[in-house]
Amino acid sequence: MSPRTGRPGPHTLAFVESPVQLLNVLEWAHAHAPGAGLTLVVLSPVDPMTRGQLRRMAELAREEGHHVRWEEARAGAAAPLHTVGGLTGPLRRATRVVLGDPFSRYVQLLLTITRARDVVVVDDGTATMEFVGQLARGERLVRWHRKGGRPGPRDLLLAPVSAAARRRLTPGGARTVEVFTSMPMKDTPPGVTVRAHTFAWTRARFGPPRVIQGADLVGTSLVETGVVDGDAYVAAVRSLARAHGARRYFAHRRESTVKLHRLAVETGLEIVRPELPLELIARRGPIGRTVLSFPSTVVHTLPLALTGTDVRVAVCDVDPAWLTRTASPRAHGFLSGVTESARAVHRLPSTAPVRP
Repeated sequence: MSPRTGRPGPHTLAFVESPVQLLNVLEWAHAHAPGAGLTLVVLSPVDPMTRGQLRRMAELAREEGHHVRWEEARAGAAAPLHTVGGLTGPLRRATRVVLGDPFSRYVQLLLTITRARDVVVVDDGTATMEFVGQLARGERLVRWHRKGGRPGPRDLLLAPVSAAARRRLTPGGARTVEVFTSMPMKDTPPGVTVRAHTFAWTRARFGPPRVIQGADLVGTSLVETGVVDGDAYVAAVRSLARAHGARRYFAHRRESTVKLHRLAVETGLEIVRPELPLELIARRGPIGRTVLSFPSTVVHTLPLALTGTDVRVAVCDVDPAWLTRTASPRAHGFLSGVTESARAVHRLPSTAPVRP
């Protein structure tokens, strides 16, 4: 079927590298192509936690009638060549491409191969805000926590690929570009269509949840990405847990085992490693009456997923003193923007100043 009818048909390819991206592809298909299947290509990472969540999400995708193609895209030095070679034919036949991470070098390489006239970018969390802004300003595509740093040898080597992918992500001629997002968009590039992502599939498929007394705390990978100091983060979590009576800590899939063990010992929180994205976990329940988070994607997505419940989502600002010396110059401004742009959350001040 033609993509212009609004139904994916057999010529729509979706590329995902994380459980949240896969969830958001399912949300896009539910909102704009109900009843039609698509081919969903999982470019599997090596992290065991992420792989486990992706496999569970792939089961849900199959139950929704989609075809899932699992690619061991990082299983050794020859894996990228094998993966790209196997996908060249489907990419050239595709009339629409759906992707979750326009900053991914893998996805950028695949974009240089496809002839698809229609490109859809689904949410990859707060990174979507940065992608749209960079596209509008004509900047090179670079993740927010690396912005301001000097390009490394790999960046320079892949610069032509990134530039070609950026052209593919820019509307022009017969090529259309759509962004399916629950994030607020300040700068929308000319010609780009923005469609609202409301977590309609999640709410229809799961819940409503059982709401329990107390608070749950959502973990973040800001320490692992080198933005926030580890000691400051642990101290902030401990302070939040005490102030709000938090009992559980929902770990981000990228959080290290060492850090999570330290959090359990020093805060007394029950560490939960979710088998699905947090939006689905919260919707299935049980979930605390208050959900506490640092600036992250969930301060935008959880209020939507939990619409109609009595759950309050609260966000705690990141104190500039928590940032590492190597953090991007733009880090604090970006994190503050995430908090300020979340309209449906209760904003908390940063905890009592915690110095690294």
